[in-house]
Amino acid sequence: MKAISIRQPYAWLIVRPDISDLAAREAAYRDDLLKTIENRVWGTRYRGPLLIHASKGMTRAEYEDADDPLWSVGGPTIELPPFEDLQRGGIIGAAVLDACVPSSERTSWWHIDGQFGLRLKHVRPVPFVECKGALMLFDVPSEVLQQLRPHLDGLEQLAAA
Repeated sequence: MKAISIRQPYAWLIVRPDISDLAAREAAYRDDLLKTIENRVWGTRYRGPLLIHASKGMTRAEYEDADDPLWSVGGPTIELPPFEDLQRGGIIGAAVLDACVPSSERTSWWHIDGQFGLRLKHVRPVPFVECKGALMLFDVPSEVLQQLRPHLDGLEQLAAA
């Protein structure tokens, strides 16, 4: 299975483990309270299940800067967890990557002009599993997948739909 490394607090904004109820997650998705686009300078043809890896690195300045772009573009008010509470250096969520949207076709305020927007759907938190990240999309080691398998039920079917 593929994964993508995302720096905190942006990985948390995608996974939103503070919203655990399915109905509440659907409402948050509809109300744009989940970060549904991961911005990259590169595009991909990959579509399917994707694990969300929280990168190990995060500076205090990056954390504090995360507030500014979120609120300055008219996005929703989302309270970030404290800096020290954000998990780093492992898998924190699972999703379906269903599109790679060019900048010229952006429709989400999460999508940054000039970037490709990797559109994520059916995002869910999973228990943290330590794992080394990588640049670009990467294959998750089998021992990590074994630990996560019970939490990935239905993801393949959602990706195929």
